[in-house]
Amino acid sequence: MGRRRADSGAADAEQTPRTSVHGENEPVGRHFRPLAKAPLWLRITALSVAAMLVVGLAGAGFLVLKLQHNVTTARLNVGVGNSSSGKSQVEDTGSLQILILGTDTRDGANSQYGTAEDSTGEGNSDVMLLMDISADNSHVSVTSFPRDLIVPIPDCTPADGGDPVAGTPAGQLNAALEVGPGCTVAAINDLTGLTIDHFMLADFTAVKELSNALGGVEVCVDHALYDDDGSWLKLPAGKSLVQGEQALAFVRTRHAFGDASDLARIQAQQYFLGSMVRKVKSEGTLTNLPKLYTLADVVTKNLTIDEGLASIPSMISIASRLAKIDLSNVAFVTVPYEAYVADNARVQLKEPEAGQYFAALRNGTSLTGSPAATTAPSASAEASTTASDPVTVVPTTEAPVYEKALQQVSVSNASAIVGRSVELLQSLVSAGFSGSWQAGDVPAVNETQIRYGADMADVAADIATLFNLPASAVISDPTVTGVSLVVGTDWTSGTSFGSVVVPPDIVASTANDSGGCLTVNPLKYYPTPFVQ
Repeated sequence: MGRRRADSGAADAEQTPRTSVHGENEPVGRHFRPLAKAPLWLRITALSVAAMLVVGLAGAGFLVLKLQHNVTTARLNVGVGNSSSGKSQVEDTGSLQILILGTDTRDGANSQYGTAEDSTGEGNSDVMLLMDISADNSHVSVTSFPRDLIVPIPDCTPADGGDPVAGTPAGQLNAALEVGPGCTVAAINDLTGLTIDHFMLADFTAVKELSNALGGVEVCVDHALYDDDGSWLKLPAGKSLVQGEQALAFVRTRHAFGDASDLARIQAQQYFLGSMVRKVKSEGTLTNLPKLYTLADVVTKNLTIDEGLASIPSMISIASRLAKIDLSNVAFVTVPYEAYVADNARVQLKEPEAGQYFAALRNGTSLTGSPAATTAPSASAEASTTASDPVTVVPTTEAPVYEKALQQVSVSNASAIVGRSVELLQSLVSAGFSGSWQAGDVPAVNETQIRYGADMADVAADIATLFNLPASAVISDPTVTGVSLVVGTDWTSGTSFGSVVVPPDIVASTANDSGGCLTVNPLKYYPTPFVQ
């Protein structure tokens, strides 16, 4: 047992004559007494811990610097002001939008997949997926846009900073990438009324490396197939684990599934992505730092991203948000479309379903667990007019009889939603206002209004009743001839003010749908069941 304090050598010291313990030139005082040496084991432990901390911090710093060095960036939005890109965007609600693009460029490491004449530079968008994470992290939607969707393309500034490239009121969406990913971002912003926060641009190499990093992705097909004149995908019937070249061939094939249409191709890509999400989630990759680093290393080396995403904290933040979401609330959607009126080989947005869907996205409506229609905020219902506004008049309910078909009623689209006025005009015509007409798209406004000219109060009141608009939205304006309905951003879908309508059967699948196999196009059966 160790000695108690009373038993220490201090007792013997009392019997010893006191002599100086300091040299003549040494400072005197308790603060200047030499410290006793720490035990050897303590010094070794301290040095080891310090060394580990230094190595750990240096290693972490090296890894961060390595990831930062990997990053290739481009500007998020390169649209310049014109009738398309100048539309006001809806306020940020805390949700997060990431545009995921796949390019068909054959530049650089992708030259083995075709000649320079096939596609050079940025290329065209082979894949366009808009991932929307809700503000409360309760649900995610992944929206696919067809490659040959005809939409307005804004003027855009090239990546090299040259003169702006002129847009077009009717261009193929996947061609916007030729000016840079920021031009595709600008076009889809205009199209949806959303404000995309980030983008990721992947080439063929990125798809291969990402699937390898994940150890393969499980897919299932209902018949053995061989895409002998396309991507060269070859699979047996049933389940397979695809990675590398095989994974790339799976997402690239254009004719192997379903009816060989672009829709069938999109469904296959959504199927692959859903399987990949399930694997990442089941293995805890998003909450496992070593696994997350490995994935981040692959991502940063093989993707082009916007400057705002080019930081490790940003990537970790997104991974943390995604890790919290139940797979059954990750919905895959193809934007509603129909044959393009000027060319059946291309497609256009189908209205009003597309406008309704975009409105649901902007309002944060869940596509997997909510009713088909939900109430949206309508602050304008109680808003009062400012001093600069024309006088608000509440029309009398005892209106004289008039002939609806003869009334001049215009509809101006100020909702920032392409085609928003279509279903409203249909409702007006159905109600007897057959002389109604479109006044075109105008700059976005926050409040829907019905403005009416001389002797038109009764007509304006009836139109307000038809659409369930509040009395405060009905305003007398002597500069207006007839009645003018201006549809604002507070009424983005439906024919009843204050509601958000989700088109029926809009969800193609969820990330939780692990059952089922893709249907193979009979022309790609292997071995071939017929002789040509």
